[in-house]
Amino acid sequence: MRFKRKVNKLRGRIMGRLTKNVGTSFKANERIADVSQVKRILISRPNHRLGNQLLLTPLVQEVENTFPNCKIDLFVKGGVANLVFKNYDRIDTIIELPRKPFNKLLTYGLTWLKLKKRKYDLVINVDKNSSSGRLSTKFSRGTFKIFGDVNEDILKQFKDHEHMSKYPIYNLRYYLEALGLPKNTNPLPLLDIKLTEEEVSKGKAILGDLVKNSKPILCIYTNATGNKCYSEDWWEQFYQRLLNDYPNYNIIELLPVENISRIGFKAPHFYSKDVREMGGVLRNIDVFIAADNGVMHLASASLVTTVGFFKTTKEAIYAPYGNGSFDINTNDTLIDDWFVQIDQLLG
Repeated sequence: MRFKRKVNKLRGRIMGRLTKNVGTSFKANERIADVSQVKRILISRPNHRLGNQLLLTPLVQEVENTFPNCKIDLFVKGGVANLVFKNYDRIDTIIELPRKPFNKLLTYGLTWLKLKKRKYDLVINVDKNSSSGRLSTKFSRGTFKIFGDVNEDILKQFKDHEHMSKYPIYNLRYYLEALGLPKNTNPLPLLDIKLTEEEVSKGKAILGDLVKNSKPILCIYTNATGNKCYSEDWWEQFYQRLLNDYPNYNIIELLPVENISRIGFKAPHFYSKDVREMGGVLRNIDVFIAADNGVMHLASASLVTTVGFFKTTKEAIYAPYGNGSFDINTNDTLIDDWFVQIDQLLG
């Protein structure tokens, strides 16, 4: 596994250098006369991870809000996009690259050819550092193309420009203003998987069977990938502190797909492989606490107050935001500091 990661990192660096100058977003004298003329849009984010597809939801909402007559195609890598965007009415087609292209070379090639099927009014590459994103934007047929260029005006104007969900929106707004559309100063959309009332009600019933009382609920998720994950001792100490400090709360654990617990299954726990079922449950809790991972973003996209712990990844890029959410860097703080912030959150 370590060898595979090293190969992927090396491949990413090489492709990044080869494609960093592919395409340029703005060309002189280009203009959009009216938003109604933009009817077909391609958004490219060829990454399979749950978190990255959830972090795409604010941009999709921004596009929907900006172009009321548009249809949207997504170019992603095989994952959970169909579940994440299930209730987005303007999503027309999800074009999915296979997760393991070398095992499905023919399918991989045919998927890329689908980008030529339609002529797009606007093509947006989400991640400026994605070589596949830049190449797909170049390869597609589009009148206007946004490659995700790093713009100095955006860097100076917005302190939160590094965030994976926010920069693509700032970049889109800057580009559209350069094309002649009015300046957009509306609040940025939040992560949102648009849960239905039925999904939320089902989640409430699952929680009711789990806790069997009306006390407010704190939910922890003790898993994460690689070095983002905290140890069993770390979580044991944190869990005991939650029990001691908040006796009037239910403390429950959401389990990962591997069905493991770093507190030894001591808390009432819930397990599901269904992303939307998990979201329905999370929508009914009061606060969700986890390390930086896809499920942390799922909680945020379920409109739950989310506390994210960071030690290796940059909170400026991946921190939960909105709904009272915040991040904590555990490298330069202690457990007492964390609970001061949690106390303030719970009021």
